[in-house]
Amino acid sequence: MAKLELLQSLTGHKGIAWNVSWHPSGKIFASCGEDKTIRLWTKEGHEWAIKTVLVDGHQRTIREVAWSPCGNLLASASFDATTAIWDKKNGQFECNATLEGHENEVKSVAWSPSGNLLATCGRDKSVWVWEVAGEDEYECESVLNAHNQDVKKVVWHPILDVLASASYDNTVKLYKEEKIDNDWSCVATLQSHESTVWSLAFDKTGERLATCSDDKTVKIWKEYKQNNPEGVILNDRESVWKCVCTLSGYHSRCIYDIAWCHKTGLIATACGDDIIRIFKESEDSDPNAPIFELACTKLESHPVDVNCVAWNPTGNQELLSCSDNGEIRIWKFIE
Repeated sequence: MAKLELLQSLTGHKGIAWNVSWHPSGKIFASCGEDKTIRLWTKEGHEWAIKTVLVDGHQRTIREVAWSPCGNLLASASFDATTAIWDKKNGQFECNATLEGHENEVKSVAWSPSGNLLATCGRDKSVWVWEVAGEDEYECESVLNAHNQDVKKVVWHPILDVLASASYDNTVKLYKEEKIDNDWSCVATLQSHESTVWSLAFDKTGERLATCSDDKTVKIWKEYKQNNPEGVILNDRESVWKCVCTLSGYHSRCIYDIAWCHKTGLIATACGDDIIRIFKESEDSDPNAPIFELACTKLESHPVDVNCVAWNPTGNQELLSCSDNGEIRIWKFIE
């Protein structure tokens, strides 16, 4: 029977620990929280320890942190309505740019796979796309107002400049840049959840998307390209996303986060019932009607709400989680 083995518990944050993010190398990770600090952790021998504490970048809670694909930049989204960009230029990380524009809390931040674009979203119902215009310079390319409620999360397609967002309005939206006028627009709306969509994660191909919700379900969506009679794939708007699998009956409370490992294919969920669950796709699974089985349940993984889960990008089956009590835990999935 598969299990999650606790490797280490880390303390340091005061109040809620909201988010953890792996450096692309898998050898460093960042955490953030209610105490307005970002903590960078590295491994010393067999133990993880705080390497750096970043302060003075924000005036309020830091909700999310995200490493750029190159690993040289760290972005942080805060309830103070700003997004900070941290750069390690002089041997230590400093806040060298602050992105302003959101009316209130910024809930999520994500880098595009190229590292040339950044997306943010917030309570003001908007999604912003920023372009890296130069050293320490960021320009707003587009403000997208497709949602009619608080936007909880943004994630990029792993290969293409395609953006997805999850919202309090129960929907997921997908965006692309139009080739004609270079402006961004919503190209798909995914509707099936019955309550707030808290988080989402693409698989390694970007052809499937996993979403989790306050309705206690996980949904797997698949992209279908539409062909014209000659068999030629039409423009981007002609692709349709369909829900091909719903995982229900597993979670007893709101599911706050979901992580899809691009190396192993494992899906992890963070739930308000204090449980981390790992799902694995069946080997003989039909792509158009996939079967995901519950591989592991870690009861009382944290004393209170699990806010975030993140797989080590190297595929070594290490999983990070954090909680309302400020604690971060490092797990190893063992089959």
